[in-house]
Amino acid sequence: MKYPALLSCAEALARLQSFDTIIDVRTPAEFEEDHLPGAINCPVLSGEERARVGTLYKQTGAFEAKKVGAALVARNIAHHIDTVFMDKPRYWQPLVYCWRGGNRSGAMTHILARIGWPAIQLDGGYREYRRHVNGELAELPARFAFRVVCGTTGSGKSRLLRTLAQAGAQVLDLEHLAAHRGSVLGSLPDAPQPSQKSFESAIWDALRRFDPARPVFVESESKKVGKLRVPDALMDRMRASECVALSLALPHRVELLRHEYQHFVADPATLNAQLDCLAKLHGKERIARWQALALEGRIATLVEELLEQHYDPAYLRSIDRNFGRIGQAPQVELEGISEESFAAAARRLMVE
Repeated sequence: MKYPALLSCAEALARLQSFDTIIDVRTPAEFEEDHLPGAINCPVLSGEERARVGTLYKQTGAFEAKKVGAALVARNIAHHIDTVFMDKPRYWQPLVYCWRGGNRSGAMTHILARIGWPAIQLDGGYREYRRHVNGELAELPARFAFRVVCGTTGSGKSRLLRTLAQAGAQVLDLEHLAAHRGSVLGSLPDAPQPSQKSFESAIWDALRRFDPARPVFVESESKKVGKLRVPDALMDRMRASECVALSLALPHRVELLRHEYQHFVADPATLNAQLDCLAKLHGKERIARWQALALEGRIATLVEELLEQHYDPAYLRSIDRNFGRIGQAPQVELEGISEESFAAAARRLMVE
């Protein structure tokens, strides 16, 4: 079979799973900001090398810059062949891309193809992929019937989504994709949030895999999850969608939050630094009380007061305004926080 050396973005993304490896040859910094789903980073120029070539181009001209750049690119591609690609079989088919489908990906594709591998270059590179994702995120949400899981903080929304996913339901877990629990205390230890572009790529990658004939479960998020913004078309579609009202008794909510926020229990100083962010809403006196509870290890009391005095009032103020169908939502009450309680709720939602 004869393979084309260049493939349009639309064609490549439609058959993304057919490639054995997706190779991003941009710099590590470019790759870290965002990349195609499943891609590996094999830079043909490091950030420093690219800057060096760019400076030469401006100061001495294209010819001198290309000579130096070619030597650097050749050495880096040789290193990747030696360390990453040497064990690949004859019919291994990679998709290669750079920023705009130019010299960097062209050099890698050319050398791989000369070896004998049916390598394909992505026409337009990452820039065209990004345009495609932006366009898709404006249109894809309208194809799906979302079921928005609503409930006060600690009612088990995220755990229910995980249980639904394990049971085979279609789930868009925005907090998981954003590496954030969506509140002032929502940052995860040792897990920085991705870039906005990476977050959007992850949403696109999830949506494109869903079956429009089946519902998609999602949590009732605000427009921002931590520092990241939920795409407008998705947010609008969620807010107009059918809701599910999840509830859990207060003692169980406290227990659930103590378990899920164990890193704050173990590090009250970090917790107290986060509580400072609430001072404008609750005043210094109340914040000082909550910080004292944290230092004294009275976590259950602290969590209960945070729920009753901060999180629950905020939820009640926002839910009716932002999710217009909450008034018609079926009520799902969890009996506790055992696996069976969540499994029972998931089974009910999957048959309704």
